[in-house]
Amino acid sequence: MQKELKAHIEYLLCINIQKVQSLSGGDISQAYLLETETEHFFCKVNRDGNAHKMFLVEKAGLEAISNTQVIATPNVLLCEPLEKGAFLIMEYIKPGRASQAEMAQLGHQLAALHQFSKSDYYGWETDNFIGSLPQGNSPNTDWGPFYVQERLLPQIKTAIDNKQLDISDIPSETKLSVTCKNLFPKTEPALLHGDLWGGNYLVSQGGKPYLIDPAIYYGHHEVDIAMTRLFGGFDSSFYHAYQEHFPKEPFEDERRDIYQLYYLLVHLNLFGRSYYGSVKAILKRYF
Repeated sequence: MQKELKAHIEYLLCINIQKVQSLSGGDISQAYLLETETEHFFCKVNRDGNAHKMFLVEKAGLEAISNTQVIATPNVLLCEPLEKGAFLIMEYIKPGRASQAEMAQLGHQLAALHQFSKSDYYGWETDNFIGSLPQGNSPNTDWGPFYVQERLLPQIKTAIDNKQLDISDIPSETKLSVTCKNLFPKTEPALLHGDLWGGNYLVSQGGKPYLIDPAIYYGHHEVDIAMTRLFGGFDSSFYHAYQEHFPKEPFEDERRDIYQLYYLLVHLNLFGRSYYGSVKAILKRYF
């Protein structure tokens, strides 16, 4: 961390930072643990031109989840622009090793979040980001068209523009829409984390689950579960607890693949061709 930024944070928070430790795990931003004599803070720094917008919507997402009072998020203390980029400061949650009971608690609490809906539409009040990529949230009362228009098509266009996909790989919009219409059930809009892989939750040393780095919106509750299964899955106790509230429904496996397609397209656009085979396989299987 640059000395000037450290001094700026000390001034804004009226603290004396005694130690700065770089933390691993972030693909998009640099992460640091800031230690004072009595407190610890988590800091993210991003030098991208959209960084302040990214951090503002992350802050809003964390606060929206916290306001449900069904699952915890870290408290955000600062979200400030820099001459180049921005930084985000929040309370530091010291992670522990999650037990099966704590993973079950996470499953119950995520289900409670998905049952917390104050929306008549799919989407969100503002657009936000998935990783560093824009994520549109234009409201729609029909889940299938929302998913095609706001999730699949923008990522497909980006992949084509970046030459990660060929035109010949892409089904028509009509085909995308018909398949989704046939497989997607009528469902109440659920408040989603939006990017729930293993790096975006933690269980504190005291055994309390937290959600971090959301890409929040109202959607089908199965989207979050599909993402949890994409890169190895969570502990089985998490799924057993969740399914007490949302039992498995017909065609859920097929929807899982189509929901994972969005995240695979995002990874294709962010990280390159190693994700091409997985994207193409799902496109070929369903469309």
